[in-house]
Amino acid sequence: MQIFIDEIETRTPAGIAAALGRLIASGRLSPGDRLPTVREFASTLGVSPATVSQAWRALASVGLIASRGRSGTFVLDAAPSWLPARSKTMAPNAQATRLDLSRGTPDPLLLPALGPALSRVSERAVTPSYQDLPVIPELLQVLAESWSYPAPAITVVDGALDAISRSLDQVTRFGDRVIVENPGFPPFFDLLDQIGVERLPVEIDEHGIVPASFAAALALAPAAVILQPRAQNPTGASMPAERAEELAMLLRATRQAVDTVVIEDDHSGEISVAPDVSLGRWLPERVLHVRSFSKSHGPDLRIAALGGPARLVDPIVSRRMLGPGWTSRMLQKILHDLLTNPGSITQISEARHMYFARQKALTDALASFGLAVPQADGINMWLPVADERDAIVRLAASGIRVAGGAPFFAAPPAGGADGAAFVRVTAGALPDDIEPVARALAAAAAGPEPAVTPGPHTLTARWA
Repeated sequence: MQIFIDEIETRTPAGIAAALGRLIASGRLSPGDRLPTVREFASTLGVSPATVSQAWRALASVGLIASRGRSGTFVLDAAPSWLPARSKTMAPNAQATRLDLSRGTPDPLLLPALGPALSRVSERAVTPSYQDLPVIPELLQVLAESWSYPAPAITVVDGALDAISRSLDQVTRFGDRVIVENPGFPPFFDLLDQIGVERLPVEIDEHGIVPASFAAALALAPAAVILQPRAQNPTGASMPAERAEELAMLLRATRQAVDTVVIEDDHSGEISVAPDVSLGRWLPERVLHVRSFSKSHGPDLRIAALGGPARLVDPIVSRRMLGPGWTSRMLQKILHDLLTNPGSITQISEARHMYFARQKALTDALASFGLAVPQADGINMWLPVADERDAIVRLAASGIRVAGGAPFFAAPPAGGADGAAFVRVTAGALPDDIEPVARALAAAAAGPEPAVTPGPHTLTARWA
């Protein structure tokens, strides 16, 4: 028991939880280790059982420990075996929490109502022929008219990751190299690992991929680039047209990148406040642009549009005909209705403004507590912290869950350990009263100090 006592700096629920979190993160407590009982530990520390119980709940809420009834409480090493590697570290714990800002999913209350759209869809799922066009004409027209550049071919697939996976299957082979943002979206990294492709991480800033880092990676002859032009996950950065053009010109000018294909994941376009942007405006023959609707219209719709040159899109459509065939035309009709119905359009517009307002309110509140970060786009914010595990556990003790930053890095961030720790906060899920949340986030970001006072802060928003 002495190992616990020596680590504890303050005998509060947050202090106790943070101490055990450090022991688990450092390996001094291993998966399967049994913790003292609440009463035994409370007696040794000279605190109430309620204090220890609250610390235990905080640790359980972030998946570090689990109670097994009369057998005791144990350090946890459990994640669903069917999840990819990085997804296991991000999987939400079943324990209830007061405020979950870890999921990266839209606010259910800001999604458009499906009832009216469903009522206007045919009662029968009829398709005249298995060889019909994969995309219903009315949806194809809406997509083509709203596309960020004239795309020769557009199809519909089962969500953004399905589009990314099928695009990679088309343009990469085992052993190829693919440029990825660092930090970036962890499932992209898992996907590349599974198909045997080497990741080439490039730095990003508040405007997206850093051109100098991109140029260095292009010299290694990558087969593809995966980038998020708007509301980048996890940072919330959106790329201005000037940066997109600069990257496109680098691609065009780099001899080793003459065959490199760009795969763009525009997952939050409908709720982003940034203008639509794509490298396809300058390189239409080399860009596969993915526009998905999970963040704006509902994750369970599982529908995304994929557009680009016919030489790349047509083989993807052909291959799908030997698998799922097409994305349900009933779902396509629902999406078409949501994209064209005035009521649904108004709901999406209101959601966009609400997410912007929440991001701005959180940015301003954090600044008032001495923590300056760029205002993010979309639903996520990338928050620098002194120590990732300590911040997660301290927030859990306050009833707030956030996502650890480590899984979002394709490679260790530049600059070493100093200032390189982050958490991702789903600002889109914030309550109306943001100030207490901002105070807790700022205090957790600062590290083990008991309080944060307004004024200059040493943490910066350096992302790579």
